[in-house]
Amino acid sequence: MKGKEMQDGSDPTYTMGYSDEFLALLKRRNAENVAFHLLPRLKPGLRVLDLGCGPGTISVGLAKAVEPGELHGVDMEESQVEMAQAAAVAGGHDNASFRTGDATDLPYEDDFFDVVHFHAVLMHVPDTRTTLAEAKRVLKPGGFVSARELIGDSSFLKPTLGSLEDVWETFQSLLTANGGHPQIGKELKGILIDAGFSDLEISGSFETFATGEDIAFFHALATGWFFASDTVEVAVKHGLATHAQFDDWQRTLDEWKDASGALAALAWGEAIGFKP
Repeated sequence: MKGKEMQDGSDPTYTMGYSDEFLALLKRRNAENVAFHLLPRLKPGLRVLDLGCGPGTISVGLAKAVEPGELHGVDMEESQVEMAQAAAVAGGHDNASFRTGDATDLPYEDDFFDVVHFHAVLMHVPDTRTTLAEAKRVLKPGGFVSARELIGDSSFLKPTLGSLEDVWETFQSLLTANGGHPQIGKELKGILIDAGFSDLEISGSFETFATGEDIAFFHALATGWFFASDTVEVAVKHGLATHAQFDDWQRTLDEWKDASGALAALAWGEAIGFKP
């Protein structure tokens, strides 16, 4: 957690932080495997905003899809913007540019973009209403917003050993305590309607971790972030779990990693909505 503290309403934070393990997860994601619901609607010449672009692994695929159009990436973290810019340069995506910014106060004029893209962003933003209002403001009439967000209750680990289900509940509690929305993926339809978007397209999918390599990766991700001392201390401080529970969960997760049927899956809801 940035600043090692939970959200207090005065300063935006990112629950997942920027550990090496979590950055490795972001780097596994690209436009083809997380924006598959959006790519068929992209065409050359469009101007796209990737809001919460992170290290740019998705952004560069979107930039390629709209060449010679423009891809603008915005993230609140300078280190992520630097990595995104480096990824664009390395891939020869001259139509991509990146900058730091606040999702609730975008540095763009009205009616500027054809598309605004979110992936795993609204789940972390406390003020989703203002964020979507800003997305709508910078969209041209007839432009659209695309979002893919977590459905925490439908995500799972199998086999369910010991108290592993409590790990998911505690993760969601951490996200909620930091102003996030762990179930927002299944709420996208209502949220976009309330924000004034129309002609919605709704879908859902799973991000699965099933191969031996995937399981080892997911285990390392959980160990490096959820069981990191910073995360543990914040959870204990806020009464979400005890040190003894974390010790038990770590032992159980180690057993899960070696189980023959080990499987992890993150559930996502996808939505596209148009600005009238």
